[in-house]
Amino acid sequence: MVRCFLIHTVCPVGALGSGESRVLYSRVFGPDEGVWTDQDRELSPQERRLLQKEKTTAVARQVRSAVSLSREASGRMLVETVPGEEALALQEADGGVVRLRAGDPFSEEMSALWLGVQSLGFTLVCEPHENLLLAEGTLRNLTRHCLETLHMLGQGSEVLLRSNRVDALLSRLLPHGQLLFLNHRFAQSLEKEVASYLAK
Repeated sequence: MVRCFLIHTVCPVGALGSGESRVLYSRVFGPDEGVWTDQDRELSPQERRLLQKEKTTAVARQVRSAVSLSREASGRMLVETVPGEEALALQEADGGVVRLRAGDPFSEEMSALWLGVQSLGFTLVCEPHENLLLAEGTLRNLTRHCLETLHMLGQGSEVLLRSNRVDALLSRLLPHGQLLFLNHRFAQSLEKEVASYLAK
């Protein structure tokens, strides 16, 4: 099962320092029981939300660090693309997996699959037994839809204002945090359904 999906920055943006990452969107799936320790269960709902925000921020920081290392190791120059070149940007995206040890930040061990597309990071946090190849395909599909429909590569990205569209994508492509095995016909019908919703 997928525990959460994040969209965050992976490069210094505006007022952020060089080691910081801003979470632009996060969605947590499934029952919280596996994520909370006995101490956490005694917290109020507001304190739990704050703790959840801290955990997603910690994941974003670790992924940002992995993206930086990957880009330094590859030696490739980061070329800014413009709206309309989303497919090219996704093709040139950096990607990888970060192992999140138990207690850092979740109570159980998790795997964070990530794609770094220019200054943005797209991350799926999965349980350790999850099929990572299937998760990678789902992450690429989600990222492609987000880039194309929310125009996230242009100036003044609307991801913060249009989180309902990301929610709709997730409900169709990652229902309740469950990865879907897609055959060609089902994938095509899902694509049409997503396209018709996002055209509204």
